[in-house]
Amino acid sequence: MDGWVNDPNGLALIDGRYHVFFQYNGAEPRHRSITWGHASSSDLISWTYHGVALVNRPGNIDQQGCWSGCLVDDRGLPTAVYTAVRDSPAEAVVALARSEDRTLLTWRQSDHGVIGPPADRSLTETRDPYVFSYAGHRYAVQGTGGRDAEPAVLLYGCDDLDRWTELGVLLDFTDPLVRRIAASSTWECPNLFPLDGHWVLVLSCWQDGDLCSVYLIGDLEPHDAGPRFVPRSGGRVDDSSAYYAPQALVTADRVLIWGWAREVQRTETQLLEAGWAGALTFPRRLSVVEDRLVSTPVAELDRLRGDQLDAAAPITARAFEIRSDAGVRLALVDGDDHQVVVDGSGPVRVFVDGSLIEIFTAGAPPRTVRAYPRPTSVWSVRSDPASVVVTTLSLPSS
Repeated sequence: MDGWVNDPNGLALIDGRYHVFFQYNGAEPRHRSITWGHASSSDLISWTYHGVALVNRPGNIDQQGCWSGCLVDDRGLPTAVYTAVRDSPAEAVVALARSEDRTLLTWRQSDHGVIGPPADRSLTETRDPYVFSYAGHRYAVQGTGGRDAEPAVLLYGCDDLDRWTELGVLLDFTDPLVRRIAASSTWECPNLFPLDGHWVLVLSCWQDGDLCSVYLIGDLEPHDAGPRFVPRSGGRVDDSSAYYAPQALVTADRVLIWGWAREVQRTETQLLEAGWAGALTFPRRLSVVEDRLVSTPVAELDRLRGDQLDAAAPITARAFEIRSDAGVRLALVDGDDHQVVVDGSGPVRVFVDGSLIEIFTAGAPPRTVRAYPRPTSVWSVRSDPASVVVTTLSLPSS
């Protein structure tokens, strides 16, 4: 896809169809004039791209961009809840867009925000609403921070999506566990959801150009002005700075998550020459195991397996999967250029799709890597021949 792609937004399962929206600039590979792109699938395998859903409108509340947010099925009316930037992110508001077509192909964007910047004006970076339900009420969280403030997750009451009430802080930066796990000047893209009898808070941490996505596992406890989150464990959602701004989709029987795979190794000149930047990862299924957040490839991805390849021979396939019980070393080779992208022991699964590599190792967070094959490049796999299987991935075209 040409242009710029970043955060997954508005994940939804409606009438048996998965919908993934994402931050998108189709004109150039830069974070400017951001809209919401849209893709949908009935099986997480074959995806249809529908073009732009939410647009940035000159002279309106979102003229500089329709930034990240979520999607709520509001009593049968699909409603996008997003960050609208008119002039400056410091003055961003929460905006709504509604779709009276349950295929989510047409949208009516509001001309007014439902809530503006927080009362504490030192919080100059506030964005990315995510809506959840607790104890019979509907709430929303936003990430915040700023040059002269510590990061926090703000809480809002929104039983009526058109009328929001600021309820204070769901989580602040005072807890030693939080300071160790989620060091940041600003918390972005908070996700809060129940999973396996726990509450999980996902945060994207942004500090001095360093980016990472983390999780905290804990409980929601009642409070006068709404619940407060009390964490007891935490860690990385993905052990890579290339993975950022994930969003979770809570369905009746599982929780899925997508992330943004950033172009961490390319200069702006290279991006402009390529004409594209950014991708979304494959969907992953989440679970809580012994107070750890565990991510595994969704079962549907098994259906992508095609022909088996000779693991001892150079691989030229654009997309393939590696499964090994004894670890694997994967390198991208082009003449004398030998870039090792995977080097680990133990059971491992690796998905390669062009420049995107996703690594799942037993007992560790997944890891997302970027490497850029040239027309003359090949992939080299080194592993115990008796334990490794390499198959092509048959990725359907949209």
